[in-house]
Amino acid sequence: MSTDDKRIREFAYQIWESEGKPDGQGERHWEMARKLAEAEALAPKKSPKAAGGKTAEVKTPAAKLKTPAKAKQPSAAKVVPPGEKAAEKKPRAARKPPAN
Repeated sequence: MSTDDKRIREFAYQIWESEGKPDGQGERHWEMARKLAEAEALAPKKSPKAAGGKTAEVKTPAAKLKTPAKAKQPSAAKVVPPGEKAAEKKPRAARKPPAN
């Protein structure tokens, strides 16, 4: 299996998961994934110098595969696909002052 096929398979799996793992949508997911992989391959690559000396973060079209707002899942069961950042942590409650 070529690296292109592996990348398409990864994208198709991410799409399938983001849509709630529906049955019978494999061909549509594969076609969407093929287009994403093609767009990724054609996208210009940034050099590490362009990132100001820091490690360049690779952004892929997969980051756009978030579930629609209507189909939100409970936050405890949410799966974050590779390449996406996890939700920010909630702030802690204020601490009580120490007893004297």
